[in-house]
Amino acid sequence: MPLWTSEEGGHNDLHPPPRRRDTATAPPMSTSAPKSQSQSQSQSQSQPQSSSNNDPALPLFSPSLIPQFVLAALPKDYTMRPLAPTDYKAGHLETLKALTTVGEISEEKWTERYEWMRKRGDEYFVLVVCDGVGTVVGTGTVLVERKFIHNLGVVGHIEDIVVRKGQQGKKLGLRIIEALDQVAEKVGCYKKRSDTDVVA
Repeated sequence: MPLWTSEEGGHNDLHPPPRRRDTATAPPMSTSAPKSQSQSQSQSQSQPQSSSNNDPALPLFSPSLIPQFVLAALPKDYTMRPLAPTDYKAGHLETLKALTTVGEISEEKWTERYEWMRKRGDEYFVLVVCDGVGTVVGTGTVLVERKFIHNLGVVGHIEDIVVRKGQQGKKLGLRIIEALDQVAEKVGCYKKRSDTDVVA
């Protein structure tokens, strides 16, 4: 059986010569070693996780910012949580009417404003207190202002604290202030200011 021979006579064995790489069309060869599974996992953990802020069912901010000692001090069956998309129907605006003029705001317009605030992510912290049947009976806000002073620090403005008539006298306003103060501290505010009269 004759041996295979190239036209140029450069090889005289049973194996053809290596194919030449067309550098004009082929992608460049990687010179780095392949990553191990542990390296890939370590790198993925060090990367910031993408936020699921596009989910319209999400509350305005993380419930973990509300301290447990405040939740434990609420009256029986009462809850405190971040403002949520369902709170238009739960009476958020009706509660605010005990504080000041609100106006005639449709659910669509309320939702637009809610979504705008939620997408800001780290500026608006509105919480609500609900009674045993889920009606919003109290609310308050921390608005985070960014500064140039204090090494680009942030200040928390505590605003719009109100408790519905008929719910006052249960220290709900105090609990709202305590919670907002802690929220402001947890998000890094070096100072908190109260910019509103408290209706509680």
